[in-house]
Order: sequence, then C-alpha cells, then structure tokens
Amino acid sequence: MHMDICLLRQLPLFQGIRDEDLPVMLDCLGVFQKEYHKGEMILLESNQVRSVGVVLAGTVHMVKENVEGNRALLVSMMPGELFGESFSCGSQQAASVSFQAASPCQVLFLPFYKVVHSCKMSCVFHHRLIENMVRLIGDKNVRLMQKIEILSQKTLREKILSYLQYRVEEQGNGSVVLHLGRQSLADYLCADRSALTRELARMQEDGLIRYEKNTFEYYLNERIEDDKTKEFIESCEVEFKKNVHYI
Repeated sequence: MHMDICLLRQLPLFQGIRDEDLPVMLDCLGVFQKEYHKGEMILLESNQVRSVGVVLAGTVHMVKENVEGNRALLVSMMPGELFGESFSCGSQQAASVSFQAASPCQVLFLPFYKVVHSCKMSCVFHHRLIENMVRLIGDKNVRLMQKIEILSQKTLREKILSYLQYRVEEQGNGSVVLHLGRQSLADYLCADRSALTRELARMQEDGLIRYEKNTFEYYLNERIEDDKTKEFIESCEVEFKKNVHYI
C-alpha cells in the first residue's frame, strides 16, 4: 500500500525527521499499513503484539470485556496516537485488552524490535523516532491517569463532571465537542447507557450543563444550588491545578 509521506510528516511520531529521510526510515523499519472498517477488530485479547500501531485516520478504541460480555472502554486513540506499545515492549506480549476500529480507520504498524534497535547504518533519524515515541507513550499514560481520577469518583454525576472538566481544559473553553457517542461514553465511565442518559438530563435541569448531541456547554462558574455538587466541582478544580503540569 502506498505511504502518504505528506500525511506521515504531520504525525507527532515523525516530528523533527526530514522529509527525505522518511522513505528510508520506513523501509529500514519494515513498516506496513492496514485499513479497517467501523467495528472491525484490529487486535484481540490474548493475541501476540509485536508492532506498535499508529492511527493515521479514524478512531481506535481500547476495550476490555468481562466474562459476562460487559464492555469497558479504557481509552480511545485519535489520529497521530499510538496503541499496543505497552504489550509490544513488555515482557508479556500477549494483549490483555482488545483494539477495535470505532470508525473507518487507517493504521500504520511499526515492528517494535526494529524501533528500539538501531540498524547497521546507525541512522540519525532513528534516535529522534525513539524520543518521539517515548514522549507519546508518556502523554498516553497521563490520559490513563486522568481516567483513574475520573472513575475514582463515587457517583455517576461526579464522574461526568470530572470527565467534562478535563475536556474543557483540553479544548480551552466551556463549550466542548465530545468524540464519544452515548454508548461509548457510558462504556468509558463504566456506566449503563440508560443511567447516563437520565443523569445528563438531570444535570441539564439543574443548570450544570447544556447539551445538543455531542456538543456540551459546561457551566463551571455558574451558581449551583446543590451544595454537594458545588463542593465537588471546587475540589475538581483544585485537583486539576495540582496535576496540570503533567499534561
């Protein structure tokens, strides 16, 4: 499959690597590209993972199912982000989660062994690639830490508020567009979809949020009648300011 060099040079993974070096590097690493339909499984739990995936287009979900078939969405990867790196670089290469195409997507695979071991040519760009990959892995770990913080909240309302708090700070204003649909958001929050829908409606009635489909307005600075909710939001703001230097 033809590699779009113009697309690849825009990815954070290849930042700082010259355009003329990209084809040489791709050949050196033995990368390959695949396309997936929406809903198609990219990698199943227990499969061996020997390559790092880079999302070129679309969205990839990392999911975990329990013995009863209930699904939890652990994290979603957007264009430019990595997946599978935790297994391909670890001592246990069998995946403990599955990766699924949440939309039609294109994925570039890099054999991890070739990434971390310089070739005989000792290519200069190889070291830059490793630096970029380590930074992206760090960014992803921060997102996983955010999810732990979100799920540590006691009530569904608190989880929603914590999730929106991060999205507001990420997008820079009080009106945010969520890339997750209702079912995916419920899976992310480890909640039932019906319960999530009801709670969102209640939060809108209480004046905490206003939403239309996936566009949410989050009223952080509005007066809130519920003292417990107000106290929680204030604690969220304090906690976020403590951790913002990690982002």
